[in-house]
Amino acid sequence: MKKIILGFDPGLAILGFGAIECQINDKTQEQEAVSLIDFGVIKTPAKTELGKRLCIIYDDVNQLLTHIKPDLAIVEKLFFYRMANTIAVAQAKGVLLLVLAQHQIPLVEFTPGQVKKALTGHGNADKYQVQQAVARELNLTEIPRPDDAADALAVALTAWFDPDIMFQYPLSS
Repeated sequence: MKKIILGFDPGLAILGFGAIECQINDKTQEQEAVSLIDFGVIKTPAKTELGKRLCIIYDDVNQLLTHIKPDLAIVEKLFFYRMANTIAVAQAKGVLLLVLAQHQIPLVEFTPGQVKKALTGHGNADKYQVQQAVARELNLTEIPRPDDAADALAVALTAWFDPDIMFQYPLSS
């Protein structure tokens, strides 16, 4: 059987996404293979009114979910130092969560430390080490760009590495 996982790196200006397909043995329930489906970003123009930017995210995520048809969505938990940036990203993340709920797609969140540990073996890995792990695990010849898309793929792969997550959520399609 296969399970499609769609990872997100939330942001207002740039929202990264990455979709992977996970092959699972029907008889043994063991994870067999993971492959890349798609990755990219949703961008909103900086000088556009906030409500319109959130509408762009809403519409584009709706289209993405209709196209990819994920069984599970994974989102990175927010962690910021600057309050103004945190609020804007939280608003964008709220729209993302709304669309996922409307599509009835189960959601799991991971902290940045959990993602780093799953992909590199330690929670204090740098961004480049995580990106190298994403390329290696998906058999890519180069690191996915932009960084937001690579981060979204890292979040999706974190679920792949966690058998409890993989089997806790049944196939939705």
